[in-house]
Amino acid sequence: MTPTDFDGIYRAEYGRCVATLTRLLGDISLAEEAVQDAFATAVEKWAEPPPNPGGWIVTTARNRAIDRLRRESTREARHAQALLLHRPDEPAEAGPVRDDQLRMIFTCCHPALSPLARTALTLRLPGGLEVGEIARAYLVPEATVSQRIVRAKKKIRDAGIPYRVPREDELPDRLASVLTVLYLVFNEGYTSTSGELLRTDLCLEAIRLARALTELMPDEPEVLGLLALLLLTEARRPARVGPSGELVVLADQDRSLWNRDLVAEGHELVRRCLRVDRPGPYQVQAAINAVHTDGSSTDWTQVLALYDRLWRLTPTPVVALNRAVAVAEVHGPAAALDGIAELELPGYHHLPATRANLLARLGRTSEAIAAYDEAIASATNDTERAFLETCRTRLGSL
Repeated sequence: MTPTDFDGIYRAEYGRCVATLTRLLGDISLAEEAVQDAFATAVEKWAEPPPNPGGWIVTTARNRAIDRLRRESTREARHAQALLLHRPDEPAEAGPVRDDQLRMIFTCCHPALSPLARTALTLRLPGGLEVGEIARAYLVPEATVSQRIVRAKKKIRDAGIPYRVPREDELPDRLASVLTVLYLVFNEGYTSTSGELLRTDLCLEAIRLARALTELMPDEPEVLGLLALLLLTEARRPARVGPSGELVVLADQDRSLWNRDLVAEGHELVRRCLRVDRPGPYQVQAAINAVHTDGSSTDWTQVLALYDRLWRLTPTPVVALNRAVAVAEVHGPAAALDGIAELELPGYHHLPATRANLLARLGRTSEAIAAYDEAIASATNDTERAFLETCRTRLGSL
């Protein structure tokens, strides 16, 4: 088995295994340690992965946890050991959430934790993202994310927050954080922090969880909006990379490669949201993607109108930057450049990359090259960096 194979299994199974062990153990730190021990054992023993690597990890982790609890003499450890030894593998469900990972996401999104701590902890544990990947999603240093996760675990332990299925009436209060987590997991899959551009496993897992959430809360329009957004974005994935793995931007994509079934499903969900008429940020983003995937070209005037609406709902620098792309198509690159002149997004390479594109379109070549250099220095994904270098090289040869 190659390191790449093992890395893929780790990425695919870590979150699921931690979620399952947390359900069995009732202790998130112990579950995490047991799963990490099991993966370390797998590195030593696996010549080839077993038919069900996730099941192997869960069984091994459970046995490791029992061994550890047997070595400890506290009453809590003996109680936990008894639960592990006598609890059936698949205990009866105690609430409305039927999926281990989705249930754990709701649990980690407890109101006692700060919103940022909830999402950082959830992305690391059931989400299975590395600290660096989470830091990139939040545009903050890795040390900041590590501190948030440590504090969240301490808060859970000190406050005695139980790892249980939330009651149905508790679900809406945790919904915003859950939607954020699923959105960020998908984004990490659609544009990975490092390595290859796409991590299909993360995209599909986020969609699976979003579908489960939709079944759980079918009348929540933002849940429908998020699922629509993920489906309409995922539909374009087959055209997003070229034959050599190079990045292909939206304007250059072969639309015949888009997944029409996902497009149709996403459009139907957007129509359901419109009938409900309670627009939120995910619904508006889904509507923007519906416009992109409707017909043979994009109606940029409609996209800009939707970005204006999104800006009123969430006036963030990232929304302003994305809106500038639509402004450039409707009113020209000079107007878009003016709109992002005051933006500050330290370390976010999309800002200098967008500025470089606009400057190039205005014929301000030397400034565009400088902006591309800044974007290249900030980009962490190999494929995106290669794309930016190609753009820069083309300008340099003019």
